[in-house]
Amino acid sequence: MILQALHRHYQHLLERDTEGVAALGYSQEKVSYAIVLDPTGAVVAVDDIRDTSGKKPRPRLLEVPQPVKRTAGIKPNVLWDKTSYVLGVSASSKRAVQEHAAFVALHESALAGTEDPGLLALLRFLGAWTPERFVPPMFSDEVLDTNLVFRLDGERRYLHQREAARQVRADLLVEAGDDGEHVTCLVTGVPQPMARLHPPIKGVRGAQSSGAAIVSFNLDAFTSYGKEQGGNAPVSQAAAFGYTTALNHLLRPGEHNHQRLLIGDTTVVFWAETAAGAPAPEAELLFDLLLDPPSGDASPDEAQETQRVREVLEDVRRGRPLVGRDPGLAPDTRMFVLGLAPNASRLSVRFWQVDTLDVLTRRLAQHAEDLRLEPVPWRTAPGVRRLVLATVPHRDGAMPKMDDAFDNLVGELLRAILGGGRYPRSLLANTIMRIRADGHLSGLRVAICKAVLTREQRLGNPPRPAAARGSIHTSEEEIPVSLDTRSTQPGYLLGRLFALLEHIQRGALGTQVNATIRDRYYGAASATPASIFPVLLRNTQNHLAKLRKERTGLAVTLEQQLGAIVDGLPERFPRSLRIEDQGRFAIGYYHQTQAFYTKRAATDTAADETQPEGTDA
Repeated sequence: MILQALHRHYQHLLERDTEGVAALGYSQEKVSYAIVLDPTGAVVAVDDIRDTSGKKPRPRLLEVPQPVKRTAGIKPNVLWDKTSYVLGVSASSKRAVQEHAAFVALHESALAGTEDPGLLALLRFLGAWTPERFVPPMFSDEVLDTNLVFRLDGERRYLHQREAARQVRADLLVEAGDDGEHVTCLVTGVPQPMARLHPPIKGVRGAQSSGAAIVSFNLDAFTSYGKEQGGNAPVSQAAAFGYTTALNHLLRPGEHNHQRLLIGDTTVVFWAETAAGAPAPEAELLFDLLLDPPSGDASPDEAQETQRVREVLEDVRRGRPLVGRDPGLAPDTRMFVLGLAPNASRLSVRFWQVDTLDVLTRRLAQHAEDLRLEPVPWRTAPGVRRLVLATVPHRDGAMPKMDDAFDNLVGELLRAILGGGRYPRSLLANTIMRIRADGHLSGLRVAICKAVLTREQRLGNPPRPAAARGSIHTSEEEIPVSLDTRSTQPGYLLGRLFALLEHIQRGALGTQVNATIRDRYYGAASATPASIFPVLLRNTQNHLAKLRKERTGLAVTLEQQLGAIVDGLPERFPRSLRIEDQGRFAIGYYHQTQAFYTKRAATDTAADETQPEGTDA
């Protein structure tokens, strides 16, 4: 299914003459220099064709005949290669002489009988060239071990772009196909020459820079039925080239690529097709924004994108059709989403999701709704990257690093969001663990707790015996979006109580507190309430006594709130709270704390409005 979808996407890319997408037998490779020849084969110049737009020159991507797959043997490429093959010189290879001899032999055989002036010039160059000619000023040390192409003097196109050269390449492909086994391709269903090795896939974070493979067999165990390498999953050479070319195009680097997203060790690629098979770039751009929305405070463009995310999510929530906002957002547009992760020289498929744009946007909107808290702790709904970062340690003076995230969590989280299923239980457990470890109780972490519990409650318990093993649904009470003073759920009430005790402490001692009860006791209070809350309540009486002397009205109000919360709790504090109730504890603490802030802000605003003009507050 994955390979078929990628191969179909390749065909569409070819039909649209997409830049950077090569035809069969060609690929985009990094090339640094072009050797310019005259018709006699003499070297006229060595052109530096590297990209100099950045701080340092970088090799330029050119469409060249697809490179051979090298392991330990000597295998030259057609009409281009690195200097050890083309010129017989290298700063690293110890077999440059043999590699150059193989390059010469290949081209003398492949170009025999040619009458094309450019290819004849190349044959004459190879016949006369010796490594001793690699000297300044024509050649510099920077040329060593770079990839080279050829060009005939007076022409702009390279030799491998000439019609005669393309015919030579096609003939070599036919020869290679005739030597291979003909099989019924698993992708196309057509009998064709089999690909023994599939072209490498480049651009997946953490994978080998030379490329990795999705389909690969190289152990003795895979030969037990007489099949070797690609014979275990027969894919034609044409299909293997097609799906890998499409995937490499989706993985292309660059800030303008809105079809790739990097989250932890997972590289996500996606593409869209209308019902008629036409491209849908508007849908891809929208999907990219919904998966990873900008913060909204970095630039006017990002602020505009943030506003668009809000409007789209609101449209979906209200049931408005997206096509009304943009004609390119047809609801039946098909979205293909693939998550890849490195695995030595291979790639692991973390997830694969195919659905319509309408279905996926509804699931993303539901995800945003599950996260929703009041007051809202962010400018725009957080993307997957920010959610994952919330589960890693927050060290003083350092930003959280994606390298600290659990690798499997990324794939499981995206699968839950796009598939509409339960969030991974590890998401709640990791978030609670981090709150207890570093004391960073952010609104985003609380929202994660709320989302996991809300979705678990909405979807209901799984059938037994799975429910007995892994369900985190322990209460029928709805998870509140904002402060719920009528809740009787113990975990939520204990969180509210803890926030109130901290508020009383701050009211009595002011802001000059070295460490609040949250700094010292949050972890223990949320996990083992019976061991901590009796002590905290005794200390709170001292704080209330101080408030009665200095701020009687406030003391009375706080005592009433304290009594209301304690009355809703069981007679005895729970000895321990399960992980889901610790999540409710965090939600209750956040809601109660934000209620204090909101009330104080409203009081300050009212005082400013009633202050006589011309006086100081």
